[in-house]
Amino acid sequence: MSSPVFDHVNEESNIPTKNTGKIIPLYPLTYSLSQNVIRQIIENGLKEIGEVLEETLPEYLLEEYNLIDLNTAITEIHFPKDFEGYNKARKRLVYEELLTLQLALLNLKNKYTVDVKGICFDKTVKISNMLDKLPFKLTKAQTRVLEEIESDMENEKPMNRLLQGDVGSGKTIVSMMAAYKAVKSGYQATVMVPTAILAKQHLDNFEKILEGVKCELLTSNITKKKKEELLERLQKGEIDILIGTHAVLEENVVFNNLGLVVTDEQHRFGVRQRGIINKKGENPDVLVMTATPIPRTLALILYGDLDISIIDELPPNRKVIDTFAVTKGMEPRINSFIKEQIDEGRQAYIVCPLVEQNEEEEAEQNYPPLKSVVELAEEYKTKVFAEYKVEYIHGKLKPKEKEAIMQEFKEGNIDILIATTVIEVGVDVPNANIMVIENAERFGLATLHQLRGRVGRGEHKSYCVLKYQGHSDLIKQRMTVMTKTNDGFVISEKDLELRGSGEFFGTKQHGLPEFKIANLFEDREMLKGVQSVAMKIMDKDPNLEKEENVRLKKIVENKFKIGIEM
Repeated sequence: MSSPVFDHVNEESNIPTKNTGKIIPLYPLTYSLSQNVIRQIIENGLKEIGEVLEETLPEYLLEEYNLIDLNTAITEIHFPKDFEGYNKARKRLVYEELLTLQLALLNLKNKYTVDVKGICFDKTVKISNMLDKLPFKLTKAQTRVLEEIESDMENEKPMNRLLQGDVGSGKTIVSMMAAYKAVKSGYQATVMVPTAILAKQHLDNFEKILEGVKCELLTSNITKKKKEELLERLQKGEIDILIGTHAVLEENVVFNNLGLVVTDEQHRFGVRQRGIINKKGENPDVLVMTATPIPRTLALILYGDLDISIIDELPPNRKVIDTFAVTKGMEPRINSFIKEQIDEGRQAYIVCPLVEQNEEEEAEQNYPPLKSVVELAEEYKTKVFAEYKVEYIHGKLKPKEKEAIMQEFKEGNIDILIATTVIEVGVDVPNANIMVIENAERFGLATLHQLRGRVGRGEHKSYCVLKYQGHSDLIKQRMTVMTKTNDGFVISEKDLELRGSGEFFGTKQHGLPEFKIANLFEDREMLKGVQSVAMKIMDKDPNLEKEENVRLKKIVENKFKIGIEM
């Protein structure tokens, strides 16, 4: 027997057993603490507080949804008498966690939309008129999403919409059409993106399609004189669409008549930033775009203060990227394949988990060494790919350096670009058709899918190679998912299932409290029910002021003291 658990039993004593003969809780352990010690601490704690915990949920919810009281739930979740008691306790606590989060997000949404009058854009300006002039046909999903956006824009309630679409699904053209409607209705629009090089790419695309619409670029690296001229023209209304980075949020950026704000890949562009933007116009409409596929259940949690649109099909010209998961023994063959492709005129990305070899992750126990950008670049430049032009890029470089290297790569002057995930949100390089990801087991499925989406953007057959180390079932499962499907939403569901919700999307970085007991994958059915309950409560009592909702208001405020504004 390996590490048996036992109790000393004295048959003459009535002292109950501690570790056997009943349902025993298992806690996450840290710093040499044993299960026995933690169980004893919890038991002592429960005895100390007795039955004095103040109930947090209103009586009407406890009755209507058959939920047990808080004191019973806390006792039964730690030391249940039977599994029925445990399941009732878990249901009650999960329900409370999900409900309070939904109420907080809906409260946030109400704060920015209730009694706030937005812009009614011109109903005679139809997006469909512009679609006929496009050099390509939109997918059904794009058309459906545009109808949702147009309906929002013609409504006096300010639009706050999240547009989700897989890599290459055509979100930019949707934002372009929305901006066109705003401009033709007599308003200005702005598009915010994470990098200057992506902003320039957007500007080129907008100018190509929206003839006669005055578009300009604002980034932190334009000259002072040019910036002053641009800001003056913007304030006079001589610029229709301003495309830029976070520089758009600066105080001295003043619009003449701002009607629409589009933010592209701004995961952290949250309520506070929306507040800044709102002040630049009379409650402009806001469209937040992301290519990070998030399962709808999780999207409703993370972006509960936004309406959600999804582009769930790719344009017919998007080529499927062949994906292979390989171990170290395949490296010589992969390198030969890269050489063949470069000799045919193509380019390749190589992604590493580390910037430099001395980073702390390297010291993690029981893991094989991780590849670093700097080390691999040196090896490739001097040995493996010495006859080719090899460069590297990572987040520690200055913005101007990164942009210069990406521009060189885009222009075809670099054959192999070695990078960290800094290229995850990046520029279209149609000629790059190979993506090699080192230590692929160290990246989440969503990130692997985003990185894969950097290739397959041109006419050439494209490939993604996942180099992984380790033989665990979890690693193999994740590699299998990547090789079997190119559908970002399928991948994100699987990622959520395999990694759990907290780790999946790093809810900490969104300012959302971590779940102590709820699991968004396991509890998604309950989440759907809770969302409708939260909506009913907020419809009847938007500020939770009624006597029956006093407890709810208190727990929502306590839980979100720090605020979930991002």
